[in-house]
Amino acid sequence: MTDLTPPAKRPANPRFSSGPCAKIPGYSLDMLGDAPLGRSHRAAVGKAKLREAIDLTREVLGVPADYRIGIVPASDTGAVEMAMWSLLGARPVEMLAWESFGEGWVTDAVKQLKLDATVRIAPYGQIVDFGLVDFDKDVVFTWNGTTSGVRLANGDAIPAHRQGLTICDATSAAFAMDLPWDKLDVTTFSWQKVLGGEGAHGVIILSPRAVERLESYTPAWPLPKIFRLTAKGKLIEGIFQGETINTPSMLANEDYLVALKWAKSIGGLKGLIARATANARVVWDFCAQNPWIANLAEDRATASTTSVCLKFTDPRITDGEAFAKAVAKRIEKAGAGFDMGAYRDAPPGLRIWCGSTVETADVQDLMPWIAHAFEAEIAALAEAA
Repeated sequence: MTDLTPPAKRPANPRFSSGPCAKIPGYSLDMLGDAPLGRSHRAAVGKAKLREAIDLTREVLGVPADYRIGIVPASDTGAVEMAMWSLLGARPVEMLAWESFGEGWVTDAVKQLKLDATVRIAPYGQIVDFGLVDFDKDVVFTWNGTTSGVRLANGDAIPAHRQGLTICDATSAAFAMDLPWDKLDVTTFSWQKVLGGEGAHGVIILSPRAVERLESYTPAWPLPKIFRLTAKGKLIEGIFQGETINTPSMLANEDYLVALKWAKSIGGLKGLIARATANARVVWDFCAQNPWIANLAEDRATASTTSVCLKFTDPRITDGEAFAKAVAKRIEKAGAGFDMGAYRDAPPGLRIWCGSTVETADVQDLMPWIAHAFEAEIAALAEAA
């Protein structure tokens, strides 16, 4: 008879949400005491704080000196939309997707901007064949599929010498994966993912080639003010020096600064990558040891190290969605893991955030709770039958 006694130990931090994500270890609101609250973001102190965030982003991520980094509104979504509306239309376009957010960018390009784009979509668990992509076109893609747990293994398939621009949504990859800057012309992310920052702000990083496009091309459609990166045919340089398009939260910016300084203290990008990889490996090993659960990513080489997506494979499960929700609910009710259900558009299962702010010990302590919840729900199925 299966022992259904709950595990004795719970994760010290049961927050495994894929966004907003867990705060840095040891986080306290007291760390934000230096935020210039009640001051204008255009005052010297406000601009200095925003510029510091830009400079530390460059340092931690290793962004080349000739790339521009800007803080923009509306999280990663705003940053991606800004890039698409400002840059697309000058050349033919390829849209690549292997999860729901990438599919959202396809919809915007085809139905909103009405571009005659080549669309390549891979099912959940797989990735588009980059060997088929024409990089003389502009190419839009996510680096890490937050809702599918599938990522690019590397940027080798992207030619260094290409005619088109690469526009990369890297929101669940930046700070946890090695991004090849020479292969990326526009890179976007939000603070709320790998560094556990607060929502509402995005970051856009532009290569010199992207800047050249912005200054030489005017889209056929009108651009809302919130998307405008140029004025009179020239890049608005202030955006990339801390002069934001609209009013930012200085509290959220301070929170980001705290996370960036923590990142430096643990060894910068290498330390961040190592933490996420160690966390994901715990889950991968758990799947290898239990035949009733598997990584949604079919190829280990493209399995995400941040948003690790799992599927239940036991043949006794007849309603995968109901079973997965019941397992997640049971774990959450026990206080062992919060917000772990699969994304609403994804196949039924679990999604465990393993990003760099998560402690490996907490992921280890979560695994017995997944096993316990699984056995309890299987037992409930048997009883109902």
